Amino acid sequence: MTGVSTRVDLALLGIRVDVPVQRRSGAGPSDDGHVLFGGAGAAIPIRSDSPYTLHGDRLLLDGADLGVSVEPVRRPRFYDVRTAEGVAYEQIAKLHGADVLATTVVQTCIRYAEDQRCRFCAIEASLEAGQTIAVKRPEQIAEVAAAAVRLDGVRQMVMTTGTSAGKDRGARHLARCVRAVKRAVPDLPIQVQCEPPGDLATLTELREAGADSIGIHVESLDDRVRARWMPGKSTVPLTEYRAAWAEAVRVFGRNQVSTYLLVGLGEDPDELIFGAKELIEMGVYPFIVPFRPLSGTLAVDVDGAMAPTPELLEDVTQRVAIELRNAEMFGSGQKAGCAACGACSVLQTAGG
Repeated sequence: MTGVSTRVDLALLGIRVDVPVQRRSGAGPSDDGHVLFGGAGAAIPIRSDSPYTLHGDRLLLDGADLGVSVEPVRRPRFYDVRTAEGVAYEQIAKLHGADVLATTVVQTCIRYAEDQRCRFCAIEASLEAGQTIAVKRPEQIAEVAAAAVRLDGVRQMVMTTGTSAGKDRGARHLARCVRAVKRAVPDLPIQVQCEPPGDLATLTELREAGADSIGIHVESLDDRVRARWMPGKSTVPLTEYRAAWAEAVRVFGRNQVSTYLLVGLGEDPDELIFGAKELIEMGVYPFIVPFRPLSGTLAVDVDGAMAPTPELLEDVTQRVAIELRNAEMFGSGQKAGCAACGACSVLQTAGG
């Protein structure tokens, strides 16, 4: 079994182990524990029915040693600190992978009504469970970021947001948060993530605030798939996404703009690859991630949806990785963000 095949299997089947750093229910398609897979960050589902387990730092498949090192990420020290108001730092920002700080600056979304919600999203579930707070103030995020760098050696940061009713769709609060963090830790690279803002000049505002890269996540380039899986978000036409990506590349630079493409939503694989190639030609990194049905999402509670097959995920990942290599675009070339981290995808293992 190749390293890519093993990593694909882990992404879909998970691992039977308990790890200190986990993410449960959130704004994207992940519900996992954080480990180092052969030294690289990986977000792996924690599943009691997985054939994979650990013995020390060795990965076992049905008890057989695969010769791969898998090391759980240690619980960060900043998790044990609170603000002067008594808010746990862990409720403000989370550790992703080994060295990425991530926060959802606004934990609510105008598209969260059942007939509008993205069916793979549980952005408000962690809020309802008391694991986070609804709105993170810029000074709170800056305080946590400084501590995470000082105590745990965090090397980059991701800021995302639920969509607001304003024309900027939440981007301006992101800009305020970026400015605050850059004042506290000027050298910390930051990626922001948002829907295409109504006024594309807002992208320049984000860059001038100090954001180093941006994710404008579409999840699918197939309008039929978008209407089914993202009924609210699909009302933003693909033409608006393309205009935002083009402007973001102009403002942030080639390979500093990324978008999620989910495998397993029913999109034709060849069309998905074609769309990924178009993005690469624009200078946008297509971050290929498997859809995984998460508890608390409509995909599980209503649809009973299934994850993609390992064969499909490996095929799409390998083909997109080839296109990225041909274009000399790599996740490691991103200054910050999901593609730079790579933990939720198999692309970096495949050479992308």
